[in-house]
Amino acid sequence: MSDISLFAPVAMGPMTLQNRFVMNPMTRCRADAAAVPTAIMATYYGQRAGAGLIVTEGVAPSPNGRGYARTPGLWSDAQVAAWKPVTAAVHAKGGKIFAQLMHVGRVAHPGNLVDGGKIVSPSDVKLAGQMYTDAEGMQDYPAPAPMTAAEIVSTKAEFVRAAQNAVAAGFDGVELHAANGYLLEQFLSPDTNRRTDAYGGSVENRIRFVAEVARDVVAAIGGDKVGIRISPYGMASGMGPYPEVDATYLQLVAELANAGLTYVHLVDHAGMGNPAIPAEFKAALRKAWPRTFIIGGSFDVVSAKAAVDAGEADLVGFGRAFIANPDLVTRLQKGLDVAAPDFAAFYTPGEAGYTDYPVAAAETV
Repeated sequence: MSDISLFAPVAMGPMTLQNRFVMNPMTRCRADAAAVPTAIMATYYGQRAGAGLIVTEGVAPSPNGRGYARTPGLWSDAQVAAWKPVTAAVHAKGGKIFAQLMHVGRVAHPGNLVDGGKIVSPSDVKLAGQMYTDAEGMQDYPAPAPMTAAEIVSTKAEFVRAAQNAVAAGFDGVELHAANGYLLEQFLSPDTNRRTDAYGGSVENRIRFVAEVARDVVAAIGGDKVGIRISPYGMASGMGPYPEVDATYLQLVAELANAGLTYVHLVDHAGMGNPAIPAEFKAALRKAWPRTFIIGGSFDVVSAKAAVDAGEADLVGFGRAFIANPDLVTRLQKGLDVAAPDFAAFYTPGEAGYTDYPVAAAETV
């Protein structure tokens, strides 16, 4: 047990972060209909640059990867150009920012697709429930098309191209979103991956696509610029635990360590009603990972410090608290009140509930 300051600078590979606080990725739906970031997104991320590391909302690597209304992408020149003011705003305040590359797979609806996108997944397992579209409101999820061998190859190339675009846009790196029931996790789970080829069946086969994406992205931009987010035992987007879950993630983490990624970002949403990740398994993941280990979900400053002091994590992720508190790190350091966010404005367009939250200094003048 050690006594580590959450607020002191810390190394993550060759990078130096301002502190140990991570702003978790959070969908905010402020891009335009063509998945191009808007000017207010630079304001939003710049306001929150006091975090040691910002991980953006999920960014689609291709038209096939975009699932939600008004979420951004990183496949076009226009998107790269529009992201540059975002990264510049964060860097101007000494922050670091990774783009989270999120291919949603089956978690999509044609009403939200752009540029001829197609809904794909490892298998044709339909997600129960509905998704919001701007044009038609709530709509049932359609059955996805099982990915062909050629589409597996092309999708890996889409991740690589998006990572290269991220670097061109000024991002410090990318986070591969292999959590929350999106495409990469759809390959990991036997509930959504019913393939009979080299990408389905055994644990080794089910982790193959994720490992290959990771290796290809590392080869393109360097391992110090690549992290990954995972959510074993998560329930998002139709996911759930399965008998081989521990073996799947331990083998995956070993593969990713060999690939040279800089961090693993573990999602722990027990505080939001998800099943708790068994403590022994969480410890085994931590022990198996040789570099920066991040845990995100339901922390306050006391529990965050306890996790870091105990060696359970190097960095700790905060989500919704960053929405209503652009200066969250300062508030936590000074023991100031933490404001509550406006849940009704999480996914609405415009500045309300996005860039209009005050900083503590303005409140106390």
